[in-house]
Amino acid sequence: MTGSGQNSTPVRPIGRAGNVALKASAQSTYHLLTLVPAFTEAHCAVGTSHNGTEKSFKNIQKNIETINTNLRWSDPGYCFKGEAPAKNTISVRRVSLHWRLYRQGTLSTMSAHVETDAQTISTDMPAMFDGMKLAAVAAVLYVVVRCLNLKSPTAAPEIICRDTPLNHYLIKSCSILTEEYIPPLLWGKSGHFQTALYGKIGRVSSPHPCGMRMFLPMQDGATATFDLFEPLGGHVIGDDITMAICPGIANHSEKHYIRTFVDHSQKQGYRCAVLNHLGALPNIELTSPRMFTYGCTWEFSAMMGYIRRTFPQTQLIVVGFSLGGNLVCKFLGENPANQDKVLCCVSVCQGYSALRAQATFLKWDKCRRLYNFFLADNMKKLILSHRGSLFGMRTSKMEITDLSRLYTATSLMQIDDIMRKFHGHDSLKEYYEKESCVNYIHNVNVPLLLVNSSDDPLVHESLLTIPRTLAVTGVVSDTFALTLTHLASPIEKKENVIFVLTLHGGHLGFFEGAVLFPQPLTWMDKNFYKMSKKLTVF
Repeated sequence: MTGSGQNSTPVRPIGRAGNVALKASAQSTYHLLTLVPAFTEAHCAVGTSHNGTEKSFKNIQKNIETINTNLRWSDPGYCFKGEAPAKNTISVRRVSLHWRLYRQGTLSTMSAHVETDAQTISTDMPAMFDGMKLAAVAAVLYVVVRCLNLKSPTAAPEIICRDTPLNHYLIKSCSILTEEYIPPLLWGKSGHFQTALYGKIGRVSSPHPCGMRMFLPMQDGATATFDLFEPLGGHVIGDDITMAICPGIANHSEKHYIRTFVDHSQKQGYRCAVLNHLGALPNIELTSPRMFTYGCTWEFSAMMGYIRRTFPQTQLIVVGFSLGGNLVCKFLGENPANQDKVLCCVSVCQGYSALRAQATFLKWDKCRRLYNFFLADNMKKLILSHRGSLFGMRTSKMEITDLSRLYTATSLMQIDDIMRKFHGHDSLKEYYEKESCVNYIHNVNVPLLLVNSSDDPLVHESLLTIPRTLAVTGVVSDTFALTLTHLASPIEKKENVIFVLTLHGGHLGFFEGAVLFPQPLTWMDKNFYKMSKKLTVF
């Protein structure tokens, strides 16, 4: 077909039968398009993939384009480009419209499925998360209860002693010995927390007592130092009583727990003399190639001699903390003359035998191996701060190899194996045997109060058999009796020993308090003052 004045493509006749077939095909395809919405819903219902559905629509578009092309040749009423479509023309745009509707429907359906799943998850997840939260809270509470030992009950200290008039009088008059020791509720039942708090701050609201520092030259060229504090008030019975105090390892008069103890003692009418362990004070250089050791009593003996010479009328109460407890018991047991004018001796949280303790410090129970490492590290730093005096002097017994060993030391035993050379000991075993009070404590005849804590992470429970047996029979246990080869005969029963074992308190802690905050004075401080007062009156 041609027309004047317009460009057109001639129609190629294909016959009547072909024209009918094309129209039938177009009609069926048109009906197919009317089913597109149902087709899309069916695809969504059976979960047909998006890519498969898109391919099906593209095939339909391709068939429609072929039919339209054939209709151009067969249908005289077919409209060309720019004209309104004939009634038999199948619009590809219509297919595109249905495809866009399909895609929107698919996305809406997918969104509906996601929303439904989200609602299902949202109803299940809270229950699951609540369960996880409860499990986490339960785990944390379990750890807290175990670490803080919250289930442990409070109890009165265990008192072990022989039935003597003095012991009966002290126990009856010092009610604190028979009353419950109640530590702070939240952390006071943990020996680790008590020990850590003592090691970190010593005491709460520690005062600053004023004293005079004394320097005493020793025969080997060393210079012993101690601080002297005069009483701030009168004693309860008007006597002149001096407390000779020996601090713990590498400690001195400036430590918080010593300051608190001294301040309260001054207010109760006691004069206090506090030994500064040789080499422990900062900014004071050593004058000889020697520093303090586990059981060297030379400096403490020099301080006691000065007190006796300067205050000939004074009576003495000897107090030792931790390592200081070993040192004062050894000092009193070395020579009976050392007990002259001594009213009593108090030892707090000592280990009694370094030979037995060295094996326990290598164990991990109660983190004892970790404490051993930290104590050794502090000792290493202290020794290295004096390496010029200890390793550089001509009279030094140390060698260069000892300095190399010191740098690599990770335990107290390794450091003691170097420090034993200060006193010429041939072996570490010999050093521990001669430096431990277990070999001398049976010679102490003055009233002797030994205080320890069951949850002390530094003193193993096996070491507590020494004071327990000493308080009952006056002898040490059979294990230690084998090491006392210098004893020719059995030891007579001792009636002057009182062993007090608390359930809680840690190492030199013994804090008291209601819930969280401890009191400035500890159970140990209060107990000591009451007992010393009763002893002076007896």
